[in-house]
Amino acid sequence: MSNASSIRCLITAGPTREFIDPVRFISNPSTGKMGFALAAAAVEAGWTVDLVAGPVALDEPDGAILYPVVTAEEMLHQVDALFDACDILIMTAAVSDFRPVLQHADKEKKDGASLHVEFERTVDILQTMAARKQRQTVVGFAAETQNVLGYAREKLQAKQLDWIVGNQVGKLGAGFASDNNQVILLAADGSSVELGPASKKSLAQQLIQLVTPCPPPAQ
Repeated sequence: MSNASSIRCLITAGPTREFIDPVRFISNPSTGKMGFALAAAAVEAGWTVDLVAGPVALDEPDGAILYPVVTAEEMLHQVDALFDACDILIMTAAVSDFRPVLQHADKEKKDGASLHVEFERTVDILQTMAARKQRQTVVGFAAETQNVLGYAREKLQAKQLDWIVGNQVGKLGAGFASDNNQVILLAADGSSVELGPASKKSLAQQLIQLVTPCPPPAQ
């Protein structure tokens, strides 16, 4: 049996915001509910939990250490700083894939603002961390509107993850903003298990049990 108290978990949650100017940004509908539920479940399991969260309207889970961030770059720096100490990284955050090339220092007035915004890709935090893992277990999430299983499997293999959780978003009653979800957990060895429909709290408890890594060796 693993020594749960020796497991240090790093979880990301919520959206990021990428600013066009100080009052306008692009983002996504993620509320952070799944990531915060996983943090609470990991604390319940006796793990030490670092939670890096984008802008959310949720109470900090008791027992977790919260690191608030806003942009994808801020999330990258915070995850990078905490990664070496963790035993398992669970990336539930919906990190923006793009950001404006130019961020204006002042609010762009409507009449003079350009209607064309040039974007550049943000750093893929999940892939970056997975590429430098040594003893860590790395778990990703794939939120898709179609072909959930196929896209999740591609992401699992392309980013060399240990696990990936695929779920469909964009429909009522599950995914973003909902208190419930239905997911499929895929492992690097090709095995999979479907979970739900169930509350995110229940799914989080099941996922923590399934992805529990072997504890680090005693010093």
